[in-house]
Amino acid sequence: MDALETRSAIVRRAADIASVEGLEGLTIGRLASELGMSKSGVVGQFGSKEELQLATLGYAADVFREQVWEPARHLEPGLPRLLGVCDAWTRYADSDCFTGGCFIAAAQFEWDGRDGRVRDALAEFTGLWRSALVADIEAAIAAGDLPAATDPAQVAYSLEALAAGMNPARQLHGDTNAAAWTLQAMRAVLRLPA
Repeated sequence: MDALETRSAIVRRAADIASVEGLEGLTIGRLASELGMSKSGVVGQFGSKEELQLATLGYAADVFREQVWEPARHLEPGLPRLLGVCDAWTRYADSDCFTGGCFIAAAQFEWDGRDGRVRDALAEFTGLWRSALVADIEAAIAAGDLPAATDPAQVAYSLEALAAGMNPARQLHGDTNAAAWTLQAMRAVLRLPA
């Protein structure tokens, strides 16, 4: 396995572990053991635990974009894209992509009260995501698909809160209807029939 493949394997496994145990729960020793590597082989790929955390977060953000944004990216901006995003978002959060469910939701709960580079990177990614949602909400308002009095930031907040709530519903409570309920609630936020 070359260095790039090794790094990718480490980050994939780290993301799966961190989806359950958090980014702080990542240990070089555990990754080395699970991947059949030496600790120095893992550390050599990243240099520090923080760099490993940042790389893991970057990988999870790429998976989120691939699973949630890419399926809807080609749709017309505004309501068609928002509906496509909501659909893809609930499918992603309902999938077994990561053992612990939505990595981004879990990371937000873990890092929202902390300082540092990992928090900053997470805030940057989720801020860009929120900006994309707001832009499509604004396009839906401009097209007359949503009422003129709609507050784009409030709608984006509501969609994010619903998506984040899916993770504990599935993981903690075993709600098998969480995806359907979340999608129905998202449609209600957008003032659409269920």
